[in-house]
Amino acid sequence: MKRALIIGSEKDCLSLVEVLSQTDQLDVVGCVCHEKSSKLTTYFKHQFHVYNDWKSALDNLPLNVIIEMTGSTRIYEDILTFVKDSNITVIPHSIAYILLHLLEEKEDLISEISDHHEKMKNIVETTHDGMIAIDKSEKITLMNRRAEQIASISATNAIGKKINSVIPSSQLPRVLQTKEVERNKKQLISKDKTIVTTRVPMMKNEELIGALGVFKDVTEIVKMAEEVTNLKSIQTMLEAIINSSNDAISVVDEKGIGMLINPAYTRLTGLTKDKVLGQPATADISEGESMHLRVLKTKAPVRGVRMKVGPAKRDVIVNVAPVIVDDHLKGSVAVIHDRSEIVTLSKQLEQAKQMIRTLEAKYCFKDIIGHSAGLQTAIAQAKVAAATPVTILLRGESGTGKELFAHAIHNESDRKYNNFIRVNCAAISETLLESELFGYEDGAFSGAKRGGKKGFFEDAHKGSIFLDEIGELSPSMQAKLLRVLQEREIVRVGGTKPISVDVRVIAATNDEMEEKIAKNQFRADLYYRLNRMPIFIPPLRERRDDFQELADHIFTKLNKDYGRNVTTMSTEVLEALQRYNWPGNVRELENILGMAMIYMHYTDNEMKLHHLPAFPHTTDHHVEEQPDVQLDQFLNAKMSLQEIVDNQEKEVLKKVLVNNNGNKTQTAKVLKISIRNLYYKLKKHHLID
Repeated sequence: MKRALIIGSEKDCLSLVEVLSQTDQLDVVGCVCHEKSSKLTTYFKHQFHVYNDWKSALDNLPLNVIIEMTGSTRIYEDILTFVKDSNITVIPHSIAYILLHLLEEKEDLISEISDHHEKMKNIVETTHDGMIAIDKSEKITLMNRRAEQIASISATNAIGKKINSVIPSSQLPRVLQTKEVERNKKQLISKDKTIVTTRVPMMKNEELIGALGVFKDVTEIVKMAEEVTNLKSIQTMLEAIINSSNDAISVVDEKGIGMLINPAYTRLTGLTKDKVLGQPATADISEGESMHLRVLKTKAPVRGVRMKVGPAKRDVIVNVAPVIVDDHLKGSVAVIHDRSEIVTLSKQLEQAKQMIRTLEAKYCFKDIIGHSAGLQTAIAQAKVAAATPVTILLRGESGTGKELFAHAIHNESDRKYNNFIRVNCAAISETLLESELFGYEDGAFSGAKRGGKKGFFEDAHKGSIFLDEIGELSPSMQAKLLRVLQEREIVRVGGTKPISVDVRVIAATNDEMEEKIAKNQFRADLYYRLNRMPIFIPPLRERRDDFQELADHIFTKLNKDYGRNVTTMSTEVLEALQRYNWPGNVRELENILGMAMIYMHYTDNEMKLHHLPAFPHTTDHHVEEQPDVQLDQFLNAKMSLQEIVDNQEKEVLKKVLVNNNGNKTQTAKVLKISIRNLYYKLKKHHLID
C-alpha cells in the first residue's frame, strides 16, 4: 500500500483523507495544514501526522505519494525540485481535485447501489414466493427465506452447492440447457410437499449467466383439490372396496347407529342389513362390550378385542378406529376377524415356514452351543470368514458340527438371501455326482431330462454351496472343481459352453488332508485353493466345560420329540459324561442322552446315572451285555428275523464308527465295504441325516 501526504487547506485535507481512507491503494499518513481542527486531531491520535510546512513532513515521513492541493504553482515546483532524486510521485492539485471528485462520485454510486441492493434484498426476502437462482455451473447463488421454509433447507448450507445435490428433483439445470422459460410446472420436492414453479434463464448481453426458479407451495391446495374432486365417484369406489373385502366391516355414525356393513360381515355374523343398519351398535353382540361405543366415547382406537357376535356366537377379534373429519368425530369403523380362521392360518403359516427352512440354511451362530475357548475361536474365525467371499475349509472329526458352521457362515454373509446348497460328496456315486454338481445338456446321456438340467453350482448362483466329505472326491472330479474355483465357471455334462457362476464354496472334511496329498490321493493345488480360510472345529473331548450347556440344549430338543419333561441331570451323570472320550462327538452325545431319555418315566425331570445306557470309559457304569441276553430280549419283543438282523447291523455300524472316531472312510475299510455302501447303510438306520 502506498503511503501518501496531503498538502492543502484543512477542508481539502479532511475531504481527501475521508475519501482515501476507504480505499485499499493509499494510506494517508499525514497532512500539511496551517490549522489543526478537532477532526485532524482525531486522525493525529491514530498515527496521523499534521505538519505546518511540507519540508518538515518530507524530512520525517517515509512517503510514496504527495498530493498537492494548494493550487500554488510555486509550491508544486518547489516540491518537485525537492523530491526529484527520490521515488516519490507528486500529484498536482488539478489531478487531485479530479481524483477527489471521482472518488466522491464512486462513494455516492456505491451508496446508491447498496441502497438499491438492500431494497431488492428486502423485496426478495419478504415475497411469499420462494426463489432459487443458480449460475452456469448449476451452483446455487440465491435462496430466499421463503425458499428455505418451503424446501426445509438452510440457505447457509445450500449456497455454493450444486442444485441437484440439495433438491434432487429440481429442473433448473434443464433450463440452462434449453434456455427456454418453463411456466407453472408442478414439481414434487419431497414425498409430502408439492410446488408450482416458473423457471427462467438469466441472460446478460445475450450470454447465459444462470437460471432462476420462482415457486409456490401448493401442497395444501393439491390436497384440498384431491379431497373435493368427484366425491361421488370416490364414495362409490370406497363402497365397492368395502363390499369386495374378505374382512368383515361395520361402520356406525357418531351416535352409534349402524350405517354400513359389507357382505363378509353378513357371512361371518349371520346378520343382514335390516338387522344392523339403523340399529344401535350393540345389535350384533352376543357376549362382550360394544367397541364402537367405547371408541365413540374415548376417540381412541382399540385393537385385538375378543368377543362373540351374531346368533351363532362366533368367536371373533375386533379392531375399531374412530372416523374424525376436521377434528370432529363422525363415527367409527370396525374390522372383524374370525378367530378360528386366524388359528388355521397360523398353523398353515408355521407349516410353510417349516417347508421354507428345508430350502435354506437353517442355523445361525447363536445355534452353536458352548463357550469353551476352542469353540469360541472357531466361531470368531467363521464370523470373519463370513464377511468375505473367501473359500472356507471346515476341518474336524465327524459329529463336531461342521455342517452347523456352514449354515451359520452362509446366514452371516451377504449371500444369506440366496440359495444354500448342501452336497455330500461321498454319498453320491461318482457317475452321478458330476451331473448333479455341474448339470447336463439335452441328450448328454441315456435317460437325461429333455432340455437339460441345472446343477447344484448353478442353483447356488449368488449363494453358497457346502461340499461335505470333500476328501472323497475322485481325481477327475477334483480337477473339475479346481476349474470352478479358478475360473468361476462350469461346463455342463455334454456341453461345451462355459457358464459363469458366483458361488461361495464351503468345504468340509474329517480326513487328514496332508496325508492324502502325500499319498497322491488329493491334489495339492486344489487343497491350497480350498484351504484359503481353514477353520478347525474342536472335538467334544476338548470341550468338557460345555457339557452342561449342550445337555440342556439337547434336553429341550428331545423333550419335544419324545414327549418328556427332562430339565436337568445329576452331578454323577455330568461327571460320567465328562470322563468319556466321545469319539462320535456331539452326535454321539445326543444319541446317548436320547437313549437314556427313552427309558425314563414320563414324569421324571432329572436324568440319573442308572438311566444312562452302557458306553465305554464310564468307570462305574459299563455293563457288557451277553449275546444270549440280547437275543432273549429280541425274541420276547416278538421281532422278526429281518428286524433282529437290522438291529444287530445298526449296533455294529454304531460301534465300529465310534471306534474309528466317526471316520467313515476308516469305518468302511474295517467293515470291508465301499464308502458309498456305508453311507447307504448309515442312512437306512438313521445314523446320519
